[in-house]
Amino acid sequence: MTQQLERETPAAPVQPKLGLVGSLRFAWRQLTSMRTALFLLLLLAVAAVPGSVLPQRGVNPGAVTTYLRQHPTSGPWIDRLGGFDVYASVWFSAIYLLLFVSLIGCVLPRTRVHLRSLRAKPPRTPARLDRLPAHASAEVDGDADQVLAAVAESLRRRRFRVDTGDGTVSAERGYLRETGNLVFHVSLVVLLGSVAAGHLLGWRGDVVVPVGDSFSNTSTLYDALDTGPWVDREALPPFSLTMDSLTVEFDEQATGSQRGAPREFRGEVTVRDTPTSTPRRSALSVNHPVSVDGAKVFLLGNGYAPVVTVRDAKGAVLFQQPVVFPPTDGNYNSSGVVQVTGATPKQIAFAGSFLPTAVVRQGTPTSVFPDTKNPVLLLTAYEGTIGNPASVYTLDTSTMTQLTDGDQPFSVAMSPGQTEQLPGGRGSITFDRVQRFAGLSIRHDPAKGWALWSAVAAMLGLGLSLFVPRRRVFARVRSVGPRTLVDVGALARGEDAGLDDELARALEAAGHSREERT
Repeated sequence: MTQQLERETPAAPVQPKLGLVGSLRFAWRQLTSMRTALFLLLLLAVAAVPGSVLPQRGVNPGAVTTYLRQHPTSGPWIDRLGGFDVYASVWFSAIYLLLFVSLIGCVLPRTRVHLRSLRAKPPRTPARLDRLPAHASAEVDGDADQVLAAVAESLRRRRFRVDTGDGTVSAERGYLRETGNLVFHVSLVVLLGSVAAGHLLGWRGDVVVPVGDSFSNTSTLYDALDTGPWVDREALPPFSLTMDSLTVEFDEQATGSQRGAPREFRGEVTVRDTPTSTPRRSALSVNHPVSVDGAKVFLLGNGYAPVVTVRDAKGAVLFQQPVVFPPTDGNYNSSGVVQVTGATPKQIAFAGSFLPTAVVRQGTPTSVFPDTKNPVLLLTAYEGTIGNPASVYTLDTSTMTQLTDGDQPFSVAMSPGQTEQLPGGRGSITFDRVQRFAGLSIRHDPAKGWALWSAVAAMLGLGLSLFVPRRRVFARVRSVGPRTLVDVGALARGEDAGLDDELARALEAAGHSREERT
């Protein structure tokens, strides 16, 4: 008996094997589904969070160095995972590319379907209009053909696409809803492509330019330069600019944290697009950059550059130029380095600080206001071999010896116009005057226009997809004795509170002034 039951038990169905082609087709369908695209978009937003929380090398390499020094255990692991260069990391690029492919795979089939629907006629009138979400009927006076024509004309005036048949009208409107949806997704693809193109072909650099000095757009002259993978650093646009003036006014009337806040921050520059082009003057201020040869020059910061002259024992000038002292706080306490590489037999360097409004508090000199009310330059001197390459703002004293004046380390506190002799007959140093410097950020993004307009198009497309209703209205007329029976119905894609109004307008066009619901 048991053997007979086993023989009669049907065998389990055998699932067909997908094979390589079937598996690839299944994977492609999953990748190009709208659900996957939305998930990848959310994942991309989450992946961008570390780029906002952690310092990034492309924006502030100094902050990355400080973070690594303060977090010796976790910092190197974050660095290995690309946490300090999120937007160029492998994992962020993988999500980005998958989203790009997924959106294209979603948009292309839907575009083909939408184009076919734009050319197609509205669907035929259903046999049972009373089964539609909105339905009404009424008896009106007039010939059935005339009533049918009046309903069709009314729908055409309201921008419906209309198709008439034997006693029936079918109409549809709201194709802009799907058009807006497609415009949104296509714009999103263009936006992603524009951001990628900006990363590959764009560049940005930061440079400090003292007032009166010039800057040529050469990679070696930048303090920091970040270029895209497809940018030739030796073929940057050959423009140049001269920092003619820089005006900064600080608030002296306010109290508390607002005292000393900058109230005016603007500069004047002379720009040449090419070495042989005619120079032009331009104003430069915060949020009002200067455009030059496809790049934009932004004014980001300012500070002081004391003009220092160093002479040898015979009075020959070894060094004479403004030296940038970057500010370290809101009162512009600034630190910097003067490097005299031409001194013999040993090189000489000075390290110290510049105080625009110097006072002594508890035995320590400090600045109490950012403007130059009482400028003082504090320096100490070293001799030896300056490291190569030499840092512009810091001094490596491991191969140098501090100069002494008797038993005490040599140090000076100078006001503008003051000269101090160096110990041991090594010459002199003069604090000539104070100049300002401007911190400039120069950026070139060839795809920023595409990114802007695609973002605008995406917002317009989203508005159309949200606010344009997709509606279908159907009508059937037939003679009932001396009168005509008008049966109308409507449906919409999603919730739509305006269907009853559409039915009321259709009945009014047929000659009925008041709805009679069945």
